[in-house]
Amino acid sequence: MKFILAAIGVFLFVSLAVLYVLGTGVLGTSVDAGTPNGTRLPIPGIADRAARQTLAAKAAGNAQPKQILFGDLHVHSTFSTDAFMMSLPMNGGDGARPVSDACDFARYCSTLDFWSINDHALALTPERWQQTVDAIRECNEVSGDPEVPDVTAFLGWEWTQVGTTPDNHYGHKNVVLRHTDEARIPSRHISAGLPRGADAADAPSNFTYGALALALPESGSDLVRYFKEMLAPEHCPDGVPVRDLPTDCREVARTPEALFAKLEDWGHDALVIPHGTTWGYYTPLGTTWAKQLSKGMHDPTRQRLIEVYSGHGNAEEYRRWRGVDIAEDGTRTCPAPADDYLPSCWQAGEIIRERCLADGESVATCEERAVDARANYLVGDNSGHHTVPGTSAEEWLDSGQCRSCFLPAFNHRPGNSVQYILAQGRPAGGPDPERFRFGFIAASDNHSARPGTGYKEYDRRDMTEMRFDAFGRGFLGTVDDRDKEPESTQVPEPNPQEFFGALETERQSSFFLTGGLVAAHADGRSRDAIWEALERREVYGTSGPRILLWFDLVNPPGTRGLELPMGSIVTLPAEQTGPIFRVRAVGSREQLPGCPLFAPSVLGAEELDRLCRGECYYPSDERRLITRIEVVRIRPQLAASEAVDPLIEDPWRVIPCEPDATGCRVTFSDPEFATSGRDAVYYVRAIEEPSEAVNASGIGCQDVPIDDDCLGEVEERAWSSPIFVDQASQARL
Repeated sequence: MKFILAAIGVFLFVSLAVLYVLGTGVLGTSVDAGTPNGTRLPIPGIADRAARQTLAAKAAGNAQPKQILFGDLHVHSTFSTDAFMMSLPMNGGDGARPVSDACDFARYCSTLDFWSINDHALALTPERWQQTVDAIRECNEVSGDPEVPDVTAFLGWEWTQVGTTPDNHYGHKNVVLRHTDEARIPSRHISAGLPRGADAADAPSNFTYGALALALPESGSDLVRYFKEMLAPEHCPDGVPVRDLPTDCREVARTPEALFAKLEDWGHDALVIPHGTTWGYYTPLGTTWAKQLSKGMHDPTRQRLIEVYSGHGNAEEYRRWRGVDIAEDGTRTCPAPADDYLPSCWQAGEIIRERCLADGESVATCEERAVDARANYLVGDNSGHHTVPGTSAEEWLDSGQCRSCFLPAFNHRPGNSVQYILAQGRPAGGPDPERFRFGFIAASDNHSARPGTGYKEYDRRDMTEMRFDAFGRGFLGTVDDRDKEPESTQVPEPNPQEFFGALETERQSSFFLTGGLVAAHADGRSRDAIWEALERREVYGTSGPRILLWFDLVNPPGTRGLELPMGSIVTLPAEQTGPIFRVRAVGSREQLPGCPLFAPSVLGAEELDRLCRGECYYPSDERRLITRIEVVRIRPQLAASEAVDPLIEDPWRVIPCEPDATGCRVTFSDPEFATSGRDAVYYVRAIEEPSEAVNASGIGCQDVPIDDDCLGEVEERAWSSPIFVDQASQARL
């Protein structure tokens, strides 16, 4: 017996020791930033690209064009937690995608002019941040002459904030830095803080981590090491100037006001770019951007651009419907369906009603249960679908989705749309900023270190984030409602504090797109020339294709022959009849299959397939047609109490284009401006002829096999930055 007990004791001791060692993460492989390939693109190829663009611009009537440079200012590597999780074999991934991969992809696959890295700050550590800095510097070293680089890489991170209510939710913002040298960048990235319960003090024990490593033999040790490293840094102390903080702590700003204050304290050139504003996947029902037009919450010197479109969908369009009605006293009720919108809370009630009737209950009883189900869904908010157990994604139909929007974000939140944001206005001379004056960009929001994935519509598995479903339903433990018995009564409310594990990853996966691009009208290819175009808002976004677009005010006051480009702010005198605008747009070049010879000669066949999936940006001489120009006019509020709906006119004008491969040229004016007594914001959309795009059918792609691209017909487009036209004198309420 003593021998048996001793043997058991030794076994337990060894088992616990093994668990403890596994839980330290020492057996896992640490992710790193990697090293980019050291071969620059050929100078003749870059010159040819510029020459072709100049010819197209002149054919469209632009005699002295600036260069239009295409980039992607929203890219993640496996330093980001969700990107790391999606890279793991247990989630269908095929390995790490470091920062260096993004550099190579931008150079050889998508052939961008510029890009930035924007890993989630909450997952970065001091070591990962320093590796990111080093990798971006190495990428730029390969680029050659700083005045004419083949690719310019910008340094940055994503400030990832998620609130639990409309009042404390501010959303995600990318911070992009102008410089990369030590004297002009922060010593630390700035995060919005780790999720509740994820601080180092609340981290699982080594024994718990060890059990996880054993349970996941394929990826567990790497997973443990990743999280041990991520949770190790302590939070920096509050109230200390940023330069006096330790270099190895985690700097936290929990609100936009705190973020702007810290950036101001650092004093370095930085842009803060909100993105994914309408993405209802994590945005609480009823959230609007109105609260961010307040003192401290908006910094017009840094927050000058907004992401109108990405691989997560379109954030542009406003709609009058909402996913919840909120009374002045805070009471929340479920709205009835509209012609172009089915609230998810309403569909929860319909599912329960149908089950109730099928169980033979009375109509009155089933109606009571439907009412309860709608209310219960709202308690759960973004995890409200768990209040109806045993459902399939199909039973929710297209609830929560914008049926009339162009490639909308999942569970579109119109109160956070770019149009709603531009319509905000406050009295002049008050304590708050008067307006948001954002320029428009688009991006990929790619999580596999692939900037600019929208150059071809192919490979849904790797060129979109559709594998996010495996990540959300796998390790993070989303309750699989399909395994539960359907019930015809309400269930206890889900915890609205839960994050990925409680959200609709299965339905969301069919809304991921290949993503968009930002286009900058720059005076040259240098870092400074690109940055200055971004700062003056002389930029536009596209849904992926490299459409050429110019949007100008042709009659600014006090000038002869001078035009003001997109992004400009101008005040027209009372005696002037109104603004006159000119639009010139040229369609993108059709793509050839495969890659130019340079990419395979540098990368080799195996690396070309791993990195680019065998396809590169490879334009032909044939251009797509621009079919029409759509003009949007927004007249910002005169006071916060003014209704927004009548102020957003989309489209205000639709101007057909003749079928001409050299592009479309139109002029329009606003004779109502002079007598309106209001400022106005104008921007245009240049619409291409129909073509096919990945996941274009939205909710219809959720049951499509992973190797099917689920191609659907869309009209790709470019969004100009607005031109802001103010009244010379305007009495505000």
